[in-house]
Formats: sequence, structure tokens, C-alpha cells
Amino acid sequence: MNDFWNWDHAAAVFPSLIKGLGVTVLATVIGMVIAAILGLLVAIVRRSGVRAVTWPVGFLVEFIRSTPLLVQLVFANLLFTQFPSLAVGCAVLGIHYATYMSEVYRAGIDAVPKGQWEAAVALDLPRGRTWRDVILPQAIRNTLPGLGNYAISMFKETPFLAFIYVVEMYAAAQAYGGGNFRYMEAITLAGLLFLLVSYPTSLLVRRMENRLA
Repeated sequence: MNDFWNWDHAAAVFPSLIKGLGVTVLATVIGMVIAAILGLLVAIVRRSGVRAVTWPVGFLVEFIRSTPLLVQLVFANLLFTQFPSLAVGCAVLGIHYATYMSEVYRAGIDAVPKGQWEAAVALDLPRGRTWRDVILPQAIRNTLPGLGNYAISMFKETPFLAFIYVVEMYAAAQAYGGGNFRYMEAITLAGLLFLLVSYPTSLLVRRMENRLA
């Protein structure tokens, strides 16, 4: 049994995992902020109807979706060597997930009743105010569960940051395992910490989805 699991190693690696978890959560939060804002902008731009704008943006969105996140991270880290790897990783996570969140936003905007648009026109509201005060509050409310699911997915994909030398939780587990030739405790505890964060969050998202249904 001692060969399979050693509590001394588990205790020794735990502080490093907690520190790595902080980096993981930080990357997820920053990435989500970038993705939420950029995804909304992309959704609005693609609804503009101006082909000279919508076509290039649409092509870029499809290109990002069609290439692996890991490749994007490594390429960006090689390209932007003047920036810290964590900053590059957060930016890439945000841009990658923005392409998916834009579709969630677009579905939320499409779900706003047509009468809301017509009422805004009848009241002669400026287009900017129509978006800000009428359309977006309703659309964003409908998209919250979908955005929450993508936040969980982003959190679970942060181990890819280890490939650009960001010491998040998985990288911390690997470092301990490689240095002490004991991977079982480090990887198991890292997996449990991922579960302890992501599962309650998924329950909250599901509850929110049921309330908004």
C-alpha cells in the first residue's frame, strides 16, 4: 500500500498545488473576462451586415476554432517573447473561447423578441441606446448558463499552460513528481482539486439554467 500511496508525499506536494491552483483560477478569471468582452463584440460585429467587416471576422473566428488551443498557445508564446508566459496564456485562452462565446451571445440576441426592436424604433431610440438599454440586458441574461459552461471548460483546459512554462496546478504536480519520482499523490490531488472547483460550479450553472428556463 505504501508503494501505491504515501501520505508524506501528499502532504509535501499540497502547498505547491494550492499555489498552482491560484494561478489556474487567475488564468481562468482573466481569460473569461477577455472572452466575455471580446465574444460580445464579435457577436455584435457579425450582426452588422457590413460584408467588408463580417467576412474577415467570420474567417478569423473559424480559423481559431479549427486550430488546437495547444498549438495556439505555443505559437503565441514563441511570437510574443517580450510578454510573460502567463499573460500570453490568458490572452490566448480569452481569444480562443471568445470565438465560442460569440455564438452564445448571438443566440441570446436572436432570442430577444422582435417586438423589442420594433418598440425601440417606434420610440426613436438611438441605435447605441437600443443595444445598451433594451437588447443586451435581455440577451446577456439568456446567455449566462452557456457562458458559465464555457468558464468551466476553460478552467479544465488551463493545464495546457504548462506547455508554455506557466506553473499552474498541473505543472506543479508534474514538477513534484519529476523531482521526487512520485507522481501518484501529486496527480491525484491535482485531479481532486480540479473536481472540487469545477463540480460545484457546474451545479450552480445548472441551477441558474433551470431558474432562467
